[in-house]
Amino acid sequence: MFDTLPTQIGAGLTVLVVAFAFLKGDEPERIGGGAYVLAWFASLLVQGDGATPGTQWGLMGIDLIMLGVWVALAWKSRRSWPVWASALQSLVAMSHVLTLVDIRPPASAFYAVINLASTGILLVIAIGTFWAWQERRAAGLE
Repeated sequence: MFDTLPTQIGAGLTVLVVAFAFLKGDEPERIGGGAYVLAWFASLLVQGDGATPGTQWGLMGIDLIMLGVWVALAWKSRRSWPVWASALQSLVAMSHVLTLVDIRPPASAFYAVINLASTGILLVIAIGTFWAWQERRAAGLE
């Protein structure tokens, strides 16, 4: 899975952002980072090596669970970044729905949406962690 440079860069970026969330974030950032890395590992386990046509049920289930996690974080947290993560994850879920209703988007478009939305989720986790860290520093708690 990590045999190309883009996948290695993406894995490194994921590890850095999740480590930043665990070290400097508050509870919502830690929950979000932990859920993201768990879903990342789970998707590595369930995805097939070859591109199979049709709905990938395992990935769809993981992405729907992640949508529920982001919506719950947006509901219970006073932060704004989980709303953005929920919106981006809903794009991923809708990509799966397109294959489910047999609209058959091109595979490159399907994976582009998923990869860009996942990178966006990493970005909002990093931004939310930075804001939480700066709020604690301004309050003199760190």
